[in-house]
Amino acid sequence: MKMIRKVLVFLGVLFTFSILVNATQEAPEKSVAQEVLEENLVNDYNVYAIPMPDNLNFAGELVPIDNPDIRERMDRELLVNTYWQSNGLLLFKRANKYFPIIEPILKEQGVPDDFKYLAVIESSLTQAVSPARATGFWQILKGTAKEYGLEVNQNVDERYHIEKSTEVACRYLKSAKEKFGSWTLAAAAYNAGRAGVNRQLERQDASSYYDLLLGEETGRYVFRIVAVKEILSNAKKYGFNFSQEDLYKHIPTFNVLVDEPIADFNEFAKVHDINYKILKLHNPWLRETHLNNNTGKEYLVKIPREGYYKTTTGQ
Repeated sequence: MKMIRKVLVFLGVLFTFSILVNATQEAPEKSVAQEVLEENLVNDYNVYAIPMPDNLNFAGELVPIDNPDIRERMDRELLVNTYWQSNGLLLFKRANKYFPIIEPILKEQGVPDDFKYLAVIESSLTQAVSPARATGFWQILKGTAKEYGLEVNQNVDERYHIEKSTEVACRYLKSAKEKFGSWTLAAAAYNAGRAGVNRQLERQDASSYYDLLLGEETGRYVFRIVAVKEILSNAKKYGFNFSQEDLYKHIPTFNVLVDEPIADFNEFAKVHDINYKILKLHNPWLRETHLNNNTGKEYLVKIPREGYYKTTTGQ
């Protein structure tokens, strides 16, 4: 019986070997075209280490990359943001559309232009809502919004208002700068709160963001801002290729003063030769299909200028 088993096993091995040999012999050779294609695919996409740029700074405050810990953390964010190409290209496209709105407000409020990149890492320049319910481009919490005078309710939520939320972010940042003495710590406080940053400064007997041991999110926060600033300021250097035509465009608008209730935004939109969707795209702070406004408060509703949108009604 044992002898029979051994013979069967031996025959099985021979059969398997013959199949492999035949498969190898029958496999067609790669054509020259296939070999060239594979070689080009390898050569066309390569992942490189990124040289550390000189004089990296945030709001004029140098990043101390001569410190090995700081250099490593900065390198991480440059790598992550450079090689997340789809997201990076979207940021270039959106920045072209929204930076012209944000930049003048920062300048008017006396806040360094670099803080526009804080909005980029907070929301990717979208009307995002975080798990903690922080909302809008600047990811403002409800309590902070009300503290700084924004209207937040089911009917109107001004955290979605780009100009008004940018002004509130500026006021918060200037207050943090006054408290901590540096824009870098002000940026960190935007993420962790002024009390949270102050607690760590006192606990660790430190005076600089770069000397603090912080949690994962706040510990990466300023480095992410600096990395995004560096990349968005040097597209070609980091391998991003596009033309001006590829970027999203800012649509010019004019304001309509509203100081009474609006029963139906669909009808309101038609009066101004647009549809409901376009009205809401330009006024995301209007949260419902109507405006209560029983107090006669004055609102400025944005209406896009003629010729930028074509409706498909009836098609």
